[in-house]
Formats: sequence, C-alpha cells, structure tokens
Amino acid sequence: MNFMDNDMDKNMETDQSKGSDSVEDKQGTDTSSEQDNGGDYEQFCSMCRRPESKTGRLMKLPGDLNICPDCMQKSFDTFRHSGIDINSLPKIPIGRIDLSQLGFTQVQPRAGVKKKKAVDKAPKEELKLSDVPRPHLIKAMLDEYVVGQEKAKKVLSVAVYNHYKRVFSDNKDGVEIEKSNILMIGPTGSGKTFLVRTLANLLKVPLATSDATSLTEAGYIGDDIESVLSKLLMAADNDVERAEHGIVFIDEIDKIAKKQNTTSRDVSGESVQQELLKMLEGSRVEVPVGSTSKNPMVPTATIDTKNILFICGGAFPELEEIIRQRLKGQNSIGFSSTLEAAQASSDEVLAQVSLEDLRKFGMIPEFIGRLPVIATLETLTKEYLVRILKEPKNAIIRQYQKLMDMDEVKLEFEDGALELMAEKALKKETGARALRAIIEEYMLDIMYEIPRDNSIGRVVITREYLEEKGGPKIILRGMDQLPESVG
Repeated sequence: MNFMDNDMDKNMETDQSKGSDSVEDKQGTDTSSEQDNGGDYEQFCSMCRRPESKTGRLMKLPGDLNICPDCMQKSFDTFRHSGIDINSLPKIPIGRIDLSQLGFTQVQPRAGVKKKKAVDKAPKEELKLSDVPRPHLIKAMLDEYVVGQEKAKKVLSVAVYNHYKRVFSDNKDGVEIEKSNILMIGPTGSGKTFLVRTLANLLKVPLATSDATSLTEAGYIGDDIESVLSKLLMAADNDVERAEHGIVFIDEIDKIAKKQNTTSRDVSGESVQQELLKMLEGSRVEVPVGSTSKNPMVPTATIDTKNILFICGGAFPELEEIIRQRLKGQNSIGFSSTLEAAQASSDEVLAQVSLEDLRKFGMIPEFIGRLPVIATLETLTKEYLVRILKEPKNAIIRQYQKLMDMDEVKLEFEDGALELMAEKALKKETGARALRAIIEEYMLDIMYEIPRDNSIGRVVITREYLEEKGGPKIILRGMDQLPESVG
C-alpha cells in the first residue's frame, strides 16, 4: 500500500503549496452547504483526492466513498501481487468504512474546489430524410473526391439513399422495407475504404472501419464481433441514437471465407460469418462503452443494428478464376465461346459475379443473402492514377502545393513527372496506395532544401529529376523565366 500513501502525500504537498490564503479561504466556508450545491463542486476520489473531472466517472461505495478506476485497479493489482487473502481482512460494518483499518491514511476532503465548467454543447442534430441528398447529388459529391469507379459510385449512391428512406419510413401500410447492406469487390488499392470514408463525411454520419482479419469466434484470442459496434459508438461520441444511424465498414471480408480442407476449428472463418448474421440483419447488441473489449468494470450500452448500414469490402483474389470457370461452362458450344471467356478482362469478369460464385469462394449462403447489393470496382490504370494525383479536391499534389504555399513557394508538376509516378505505382501492384509513398520519396529533398532559400519563388518537378537525369526547375522571385537547376 506504500505507493498509495506516497501518492496521497504528494497530493497533500501540492495542495499546501498553493498558498495559505487559499487554504484559509477554503477553511472559512461551510463544507456541508458547498456539497449540497452540486452545480458548484464535484466529487473526489477518496484515495488519490483527484476530482471527477480528472479521473472520469467515480464508483460509489458504501460509507460515502468514491473510488476512481485507477485506484480501484491499483488495489486489485496490490492484492494480487502481494498474495493477501481478502477473506482474512477484518470485517467492517457496511454503514461506515474506516480506511485506517485497511492500512490507508485517510485525508479529509478539501472544501470548495470548483467543478470544471461544463462546455456548452451544440444542440444535437437529428438526421432527417430531407438532409439525405438524392442519388445524383451523392454521386456528384463523390465525383469531387473519387476518380473513376462510375458504376460503384452509382450503386453506392442509390443503396445509401434507399437505406435512409427505409430508416425514416413507417410500416402503417404493412410494407416493411428490408435492409440493403452492400458488398464491395475490387482489387487492393482501388478505393473501397476511401469511397466509404468519403461517403460518411459527406452525409455527416458516424463511421466505424474494422478489419475482418482480427475478428474471431467468441472465447478465442482476437476481437469479438461487438468490437465493431464499439468503434461506431465511440465515433458517435457515445451517443447511441446517433450511432444507430451510422455506417460500419468491414474490410478484408474475404479473409473470413470458409476454409477448405481443414481439420482444425475454423475460429476466424465460417464461425465469424455465423456470428455476423444477426448483426447484419438487425438485432439488439450489448456493447462496452469506451472500450472495444468486454470487461465487468466497463459500462455497456444496447445498440439496435436494424438501421445501421453495413458495407463489407474485399479483394477476393481467387474469385475471378471461379467466375471464368462458370462462364466457360455456360452455353459453351465450340472453341470460340471458351476463347471469349478466357480473353475477357478482369474487370469484365468481376462485373458478372453471382451469389453462386461467392458461395464457391467460401462465403456461406446466409451471409451472402444479407448483402444483397454488390458493387464491383475497376482496376486502376495509368490514366486513372495520373488523374488521382491531380484532379480530386483533396488530391495528393494539391496537398504538397498547400505545404509549399505556406513557405510562399509555388509548386508545379510536369505531365511527364506525373506519368512516371503512375508507372512506378502500377509496378508495385498496390493501386493508389503506392502513390503517396512514391511522391513522398521524390519530395524529400525538395521539402528539405527549398525552405532554406527565401529567394526561390517557384519549383517545377520534371520527369528528368525523377529519373535522376537532372534537377527540378527553380525560378527565383520576380523572375518568370531563367530557370535554374538544382542537381
């Protein structure tokens, strides 16, 4: 218990160092009247003497004791490491607990400590159907941030609009609209996560992004299914009603496919799909508040998932071959039909995905049935990557231009330089993710050298500089011509 005594001594010394005047002022007040006025003063932890504004929610114990979570955990750790048998401690009446009997030095509460002023929160805005844009407006907003993927953006716009129409519909006529959860299929780096994140920002609804690879069956090491909703609740500032109108994106959903030819228990495959069924369809789930794992000391909240939009995404690497095999067997008469199926591009093949193909991949029929809307994304080509670099409202090039503007330097990129970066990104086979790393590598020396020279007014990144055959074009302030080269 020595560590608790030390903490309390430090707190007492801190209190005494604040000056005798303030102590005398506090002693002159009526403690009982101050405690009655709950709007001016707050509760303290009976152990460490910290106010509730610092410790968080206090636990109420018999005998007018308040214990913070930190001190409670320290007490448990002390008993566990010291080998003390709790049953051997002296029995203390419930009415009043004397901490001195347990080896603690009780400190009298300080009077008159002001409660932390509550921040005036803005009135809670309730989502209304009139606040949800029409599908063509949703797609127009996505076009400002996402390049290409026209079909996927159209599918998402319609599905999201129909989902929120379902949320605000009534069942007086006996017609109940079913949920329209979405399954996104596309190669890595094609923009699945970025599309969903942009969509949530535009609609101003809470978003929780989770990785299916970390989910396991309850009772095994890994995240439980409820952790997905815990992240959504935290994104909604622990507002249950707001969280129930949010969006949950589960990435890498293909990693929980049913394992083929395995003799071990499939705790992160088919069993996870089984546990997700009720959540996707709509059920009331108990989730911990402020934590992603269940703990007896953590309060829980009940979330109804019937109005939460679930979007699952994955690359499904072997799905293309499954579709090709099915296409070869459909109406294949002669050599030409087989040749057409073999020569079709990956995007054309994925666009013809069916529920049967997903079942053969390893997704159970019940899980597929709860994701009725399927959106396939195209593989990013060189032209798309160049457009991603410069066209979106939050393009990577514009981000670096903004950084250089803060040093009063204009940054420009020649088309040849953008094409070279797109070519290098294609070789990495990670889609748009590679662009950030590539441009960061090339811009390192520029971001380091340019700020040291105040005479530089404009920098032009050339293909020769990226190929290490020359340097960028440096134009001094007040000189529109006469480029110099930094080798």
